[in-house]
Amino acid sequence: MIRHLYVHIPFCPKVCPYCSFYKEASDRHKTQRFLDAVLAELDAAQRHHVLQPETIFFGGGTPSALSTPQLDYLLNGLRQRLDLSSLREWTLEMNPATVSLEKAVRLRELGVNRVSMGVQAWDDETLKALGRVHSAEQALRSFEILRQARFTNINLDLIFGTPGQSQPAWFANLQRTIDLAPEHISAYCLTYEEDTEFFRRFQSGELLQDENADADLYEGSIEMLEAAGFVQYETSNYSRRGRECAHNLAYWLGNDYLGLGPSAFSTVGASRWKNLPDTTVYCELIESCGEARSFHEEVTAEIRLSEQIAFGLRTNRGVALTQLTTKSQQVARLTTDGFLTQSPHRIFLTRQGRLVADGVAELLI
Repeated sequence: MIRHLYVHIPFCPKVCPYCSFYKEASDRHKTQRFLDAVLAELDAAQRHHVLQPETIFFGGGTPSALSTPQLDYLLNGLRQRLDLSSLREWTLEMNPATVSLEKAVRLRELGVNRVSMGVQAWDDETLKALGRVHSAEQALRSFEILRQARFTNINLDLIFGTPGQSQPAWFANLQRTIDLAPEHISAYCLTYEEDTEFFRRFQSGELLQDENADADLYEGSIEMLEAAGFVQYETSNYSRRGRECAHNLAYWLGNDYLGLGPSAFSTVGASRWKNLPDTTVYCELIESCGEARSFHEEVTAEIRLSEQIAFGLRTNRGVALTQLTTKSQQVARLTTDGFLTQSPHRIFLTRQGRLVADGVAELLI
């Protein structure tokens, strides 16, 4: 039985220059066909799999770029098709420029109980550098609207290491976020991903990255957030106790999940597949045969173990020592060097280890 469902909404008010997720500019001529295709893909999937979601996550793109009637159509379509008796978390990503009280209230009525809002920064200069379409004032108003609509589980996304942003400016942004008292904060270091405008500018030398400065920002962020009562339960994610993102934890802990929409991944048992990252072709294929996969692979026991180690290390749950019986020498050396700490049965990254998490994982896989 599949307990976790992801829905990818590719439409955005504007394509941000740093974003590597599959997305496209909003197009009202494509939207209804896309919504019907998502529901048709779910119908086809349920002929082969049993779904009883504990978590649902609408990502993108910008799910809130859909109008209230469009969201109503899609969410009601899911409600009619799924057994939601076990649902405990339904997250929808929002851009502050697409939040309205009408939309927020209707989402709450339809069962969405968690919002992840991409604020990224609270100063307009940084927002402009990131190519965002909202202002700091608009982001604050959107947060207030979500509270007015009685959302009691809100995540705010932030980005540090952005071009031109000083260290004091970043920590001022972080403090302002803390002062708003969200239940969850995600703080990501800007990365230059291939097939983005920022990557091309980075390659040309126009944009630069200072890894030491980024490390200082990261360590300072951990200290600020922990002092404010947030728990760092994953490398870039912090929450009040009991407010971790259950959907993302399911990914990191290796649980099965089904993905709907263009570019969405699914992992079910020993199978993993990805949908085509093209909305028009995705719709055509769903209409003709019920699926739109661009590739499929077998998830072997070795792949599962490697992923459990790599993702487990990124969380505060760590990795069981029984999964590392062939890596005892590496574990001992990394512990001596200060990158790992141990309990009787598990290992965890230290703060020093979190700075080089990928490198530590490579040594243990």
